[in-house]
Amino acid sequence: MRGGWVYILTNKPRGVLYIGVTADIGRRIWQHRNGLGSAFVRKYGLDKLVRAEPYPTIEEAIWREKQLKNWHRQWKIELIESDNPGWTHIEPDPGSSPG
Repeated sequence: MRGGWVYILTNKPRGVLYIGVTADIGRRIWQHRNGLGSAFVRKYGLDKLVRAEPYPTIEEAIWREKQLKNWHRQWKIELIESDNPGWTHIEPDPGSSPG
């Protein structure tokens, strides 16, 4: 089984948020930062990875992504700040694997 990642991108602390899911966090963040990701990310200049959650299966990651997308904005902010209070960019390890 292949694992997955749920991640949150932003352009600045408490700025626009984007929640995504991927099986390869390093590659996906590279795509976003090089204009190859979603149009939404390009439109708002979302280039800072502020949260990444690994899951043992891609299905679990997709479930979590849907859950987070339904959360209130303030809950998402509190989640980010619970382990990244400075909203600093997290550089994903290109070889990292979830689960």
